[in-house]
Amino acid sequence: MAQAVEEWYKQMPIITRSYLTAAVVTTVGCSLEIITPYNLYLNPSRIVKQYEFWRLVTNFLYFRKMDLDFLFHMFFLARYSKLLEENSFRGRTADFFYMLLFGASVLTGIVLVGGMIPYVSESFARIFFLSNSLTFMMVYVWSKRNPFIHMSFLGLFTFTAAYLPWVLLGFSILVGSSPWIDLLGMVAGHAYYFLEDVYPRMTGRRPLRTPAIIKSLFADENVVVARPGNARFGAPIAENHED
Repeated sequence: MAQAVEEWYKQMPIITRSYLTAAVVTTVGCSLEIITPYNLYLNPSRIVKQYEFWRLVTNFLYFRKMDLDFLFHMFFLARYSKLLEENSFRGRTADFFYMLLFGASVLTGIVLVGGMIPYVSESFARIFFLSNSLTFMMVYVWSKRNPFIHMSFLGLFTFTAAYLPWVLLGFSILVGSSPWIDLLGMVAGHAYYFLEDVYPRMTGRRPLRTPAIIKSLFADENVVVARPGNARFGAPIAENHED
């Protein structure tokens, strides 16, 4: 059993394995009171005035209590991050990392700006950790790129992957969780999907081209990935991924 888990862990692509490891270590550390969440949560005031810039990263690593909700999100993180990195981003580790960086930036920006808008500022002020939202963003992007895959929810009903984010959102509401966190992930995911998959086919321009400085951090190989025949858009724009 232990050997199987070790083999499963080692076979994970680098970004998924790194994020999963950091999330588990951070959450376990907080549960054991080795780390305090007080030093991790998103606090704009302390970031600006006390220069605690690490909060921009650590708020994406803590998944609250180690309960059933934590296990669900670890499953989503391990499964959908792995599927994206091994398929849509196969041979493009830098692009996958840039997608996460873009999503984290969008989520942080939404919370900071939302906190300054009357009537909704109170709701945004209660959002201290965006780890669940970033995980939900990955689920959303995967569902958009694999819309026709058939899925089953707890064996109760079947649906196509295009509806997966909405099914999970409905489940969150059903169990009494706030829909804000999932909705933020959907907004960030749709922003990435539109700018990376839709807009380039409409205009021929790709605004989310990965910066050369990020590509230089990863030794990627050029891999040709076959696009499903029932994809809703045409063939991707030809691009040279070499530095």
